[in-house]
Amino acid sequence: MVIASAHLMAVLDTTVLFVALPSVQKGLHMTVTSREWVVTAYTLALAGLLLLGGRLADRFGARRTLLIGVAGFALASAIGGASVDGAMIIAARAVQGAFGAVLISSTKSLLVRVYADEDERAKVMGVFTATLTAGAAVGLVLGGVLTSELSWRWCLYVNVAFSLVALIGAPRMLPDLPGRGDVQIDVWSAVLASVGMAALVYAFGEASSLGWGSAQIGGSLTAAVVLLSVFAVRQVGHSDRLLPLRVVADRSRGWAMAGLIVNGLSTFGMFLILTYQLQSVMRFSALRTGLALIPFALAAAIGSALLARLLMVRVPPRWLIAGSIVVEGAGLVPLFWLTPHSHYLPLVLLATIIEGVGTGVAGPATLNAALAGVLVPDAGAAGAGTSAASQLGSSIGAALLNTVAVAATASYLAAHRTVGVITATVHGFTVAMAWGAIITAAAAVPIAIFVNARTPSRSR
Repeated sequence: MVIASAHLMAVLDTTVLFVALPSVQKGLHMTVTSREWVVTAYTLALAGLLLLGGRLADRFGARRTLLIGVAGFALASAIGGASVDGAMIIAARAVQGAFGAVLISSTKSLLVRVYADEDERAKVMGVFTATLTAGAAVGLVLGGVLTSELSWRWCLYVNVAFSLVALIGAPRMLPDLPGRGDVQIDVWSAVLASVGMAALVYAFGEASSLGWGSAQIGGSLTAAVVLLSVFAVRQVGHSDRLLPLRVVADRSRGWAMAGLIVNGLSTFGMFLILTYQLQSVMRFSALRTGLALIPFALAAAIGSALLARLLMVRVPPRWLIAGSIVVEGAGLVPLFWLTPHSHYLPLVLLATIIEGVGTGVAGPATLNAALAGVLVPDAGAAGAGTSAASQLGSSIGAALLNTVAVAATASYLAAHRTVGVITATVHGFTVAMAWGAIITAAAAVPIAIFVNARTPSRSR
């Protein structure tokens, strides 16, 4: 419970800010292209530093690093809540992500080491994912309440209170597993991964304003390829690797991590678009928006706690993961028909339920496949790798689909000079959802081919 509550704080913070994002943008006078960085700065820092967090958990002990991560996360939240401009809140969110990386890596390492039996771990993963999904629902409502009744700033301040649960409970309830003094911290690999991912997401996020053919975007993409390639090579030749090759060399494990990327892309892309459709177009309040997204969280909780647990012991991993990803893509399809005059029923409700079920089943299925067979010495790195994949997908999803929406809006306005901005904006939303569905469905094909039908072999 303490493990889930600590991880829950990081998940809660993401959903709380989604509902508050339009208020943050207005209050801090942020642009359309910069608004998604409130979300992306957090998820990107998580993705880039999770691998380092995993090694820190291995070196110093997961319980100790968990406490450090929780304390730092709470402090960064307090600073973010006091932000006076867009740059300050983006920086605070990045620091949150850095400490969140340590926090999340520690929880994953504890899960793998405390629950060594793979059958038992599969059950725990379902309950763990369901708890986090329920937290997402709480975050949506809480974000709406805090934003409507107090201010968006309290969506960050509230983390200070949540941190107390983990800070008090962890020393009492979690085993003080010893660290491994022989584990070396490869800072350069962490820098390569972080900067490489940042360059990639920056290119996706700024392409709408700078243009895909601009030198800045081309240079950013080139830098991303070079940095991430050097990172990959370093993991092969370095004696103290952040992500040992044996962890990802297993074909099934590697493609399961790819499934986590797609899962994050689809879900975060939909959340970003729906948040603005509901508040900016349909004029929902922040509280009503949070309530409107609850069916997604409830469907995801049912999918992870009930459906996934039943299907994981009956359906081969490749078909379960690929099938649930296809369902996620299908969840975006109803949003193709959004208009400035759309109502919550039936399109938005249907989309949230379908997407929620797909996400709920995909989460524990892909996570279990990605962690199956990992040796105890690699527990921190493997747990960090799965979280990094998920957060990278979230970062790419928010940046890429926001870029698609902004570009499609601009193109529509240029071609139809008599239409209003709202009409063009909603057209941009529908184009973004169409691309999200295409990308998600296409990704399911190689996953169905390359993920093993049985449990992946042990890393070696």
